[in-house]
Amino acid sequence: MTSAVLIRPVVEDDYAAWKPLWDGYNTFYGRQGETALADEITRTTWSRFFDAGEPVHALVAESDGQLLGLTHYLFHRSTIAIGFNCYLQDLFTADAARGKGVGRALIEAVRERAAAAGAARLYWHTFDTNHTAMRLYDQVAEKTGALVYRKAL
Repeated sequence: MTSAVLIRPVVEDDYAAWKPLWDGYNTFYGRQGETALADEITRTTWSRFFDAGEPVHALVAESDGQLLGLTHYLFHRSTIAIGFNCYLQDLFTADAARGKGVGRALIEAVRERAAAAGAARLYWHTFDTNHTAMRLYDQVAEKTGALVYRKAL
């Protein structure tokens, strides 16, 4: 990276550069081979970013015309607050961008957008084995101790 990193909303022309980052993110979380996401999910996710009726948003990190990272976030209601929350669902940076502040910049950009929208809280999850990411997360947010349970339907 020779120039500053720009964090910006994704645009439709970004698909070819966004997709390898998205694939890398899904590979990191074991969604590959037989457990890979269906193409329909990727296409639907991509289209939601450009649908004003959807609460799902995407930002990318760009430097020297290259996409270095992505983040996807959404707004939702809660039963314990009048306002809404912002859930940072996906965060991924290219190998070459790791340790260079790109992840931190993406989180900060989501925080700014959540605050501007009036969200009461920004939160995200990670696996307890994701030590690299947790080093950053421990610097920028509070660990709640919550555990996530999931049941397939």
